Amino acid sequence: MAPTLTDVAKRADVALSTASRAFNDPQRLGPETLRKVLEVAQELGYEPPPPRPAEYPSDTATVAMVVPDIANPVFGAFVKAAQSQGWHRGQTIVLADTDFDPDREREVITQLRARSAGLVVCSPRLDAEDVLALCGDTPVVLVNRETTTADCVLADAGDGLRQTVEYLAALGHRHLAYVQGSQHSWSNSHRVDLARAQAERVGLELEVLGWQSETVAGGTAAAAGVIASGASAVIAHNDLVALGVIAGARQLGVRVPDDLSVVGIDDMPLAATAYPALSTIAVPMDRAGALSLEMLSQAIADEHREPRTLRLPTQLVVRGSTGPVATTRTPPATREHA
Repeated sequence: MAPTLTDVAKRADVALSTASRAFNDPQRLGPETLRKVLEVAQELGYEPPPPRPAEYPSDTATVAMVVPDIANPVFGAFVKAAQSQGWHRGQTIVLADTDFDPDREREVITQLRARSAGLVVCSPRLDAEDVLALCGDTPVVLVNRETTTADCVLADAGDGLRQTVEYLAALGHRHLAYVQGSQHSWSNSHRVDLARAQAERVGLELEVLGWQSETVAGGTAAAAGVIASGASAVIAHNDLVALGVIAGARQLGVRVPDDLSVVGIDDMPLAATAYPALSTIAVPMDRAGALSLEMLSQAIADEHREPRTLRLPTQLVVRGSTGPVATTRTPPATREHA
């Protein structure tokens, strides 16, 4: 059996990663360590694998990804796609979760900028210019935070919200509510502006409710406000919030979609299996993850390239949580004693 790199590492008494660097990134090793590994490889007859094809240039640099909540399936899909792209490019990806905390985000970026060849910062809570100032000369790609001075990947909710408002209007809804996410979220303010413009365009009333945590608990807390608003349909900041609104409405005796239509944003896997299945705006975050790594690699290779902004389209997916407007809404207390 041909000797492996693991055999070389054991005989040279070094870590496997150190043995790998001797063939892929020798400048990162001291002269004595490099000499020892190469001598052992020659003694064992170890043959390193051939170089990667030109379309996948060897790049063993470490890059960092910063996300606000890895427990959210949407960010999980984003990271998974980015890691797949990084694997094909020979990159090591370091992941940091900021838990939606701007101060933690600031600290994480400060720590990672000096240890990474570049950073992808997804849905930052900080302003774009603050993120860029923290990154300094380290290349960075922003996802769902817009600026003209750095590469950006944006999930453009414009098409999805236009389709949603038109669809709800066709079902007879005239009064909509919108449950916001975080006040620090660019996506939140972007979606609110788009929803207002679309509602005004087709002559619907849109009531924008207060900020909520971008979780099921946030949606459950918002449910009472949604019902009190008198809206017959609600658009939630994301699918988790939408599922929380459905749960909260159920607790208050309001049926979905009979009394209240609910639309989320993201189309995470749970949306199709919920009851009722959630109508939602599909956001291609997996595509955003792959593109962000591709753009970062280009930025690392060419520091003089002009910044670009890629906008990814969104699409309404209709399921069971939306339906025609009810002609009358029976008060929960009356329904319970009917």
